[in-house]
Amino acid sequence: MTSIRHIDQAAILDAARDSMLAVGVRRTTLTDVARRAGISRMTLYRRYPDVTALFSDLMIREFGEVLRAAIKAGARRRTARSRLVAEAVAGVRALHENPLFAKVLDLEPELLLPYVVDRVGANQRMAIERFTELLEQGHRDGSIRRGEPADQAMALLLVIQSFALGGRAIEAETEPDRLLEELDRVLDAYLRPESLRSGSTSCVGGVA
Repeated sequence: MTSIRHIDQAAILDAARDSMLAVGVRRTTLTDVARRAGISRMTLYRRYPDVTALFSDLMIREFGEVLRAAIKAGARRRTARSRLVAEAVAGVRALHENPLFAKVLDLEPELLLPYVVDRVGANQRMAIERFTELLEQGHRDGSIRRGEPADQAMALLLVIQSFALGGRAIEAETEPDRLLEELDRVLDAYLRPESLRSGSTSCVGGVA
């Protein structure tokens, strides 16, 4: 077995992901993760006291990958508003397509409930930081209406989070792509300055 000095963190998280995709989060054990990662159970226990802590780190990694993909999706947009909208829509799409996120929503959605009704988690704070960065850029380039960035970022989180968590529940009622187009329009309308709202059009798929 591998000593704690030579643990590959990525290998641990990969092993945890494999186990959680196979049996769910609550049925995953540190013993199984250690076996999959090729390390001793006690070595893993010294790093993670329980599966909850391991799941938290894994979701931070998964969300980091979603965030990077979202940023890439908005990279060619000309204004901060269009970058923010493009990133948000791409991020929601990536979450819906993420196997682990889908597994949790299917089997154990209660694991996400505390981050909806009780507290702001690490992943949400990453999103808020990115929203704030783009909001401040948009205030400077004139593409986003002026406001308190912290308040605007929190409002964006609440709206985007509802599409991320609730989209799967209404898949039978509408096409996911059409729903994401509506998210694009909702966000663009919310962020657009008053002076630009007359005759405004959606920038879905564009570079405005």
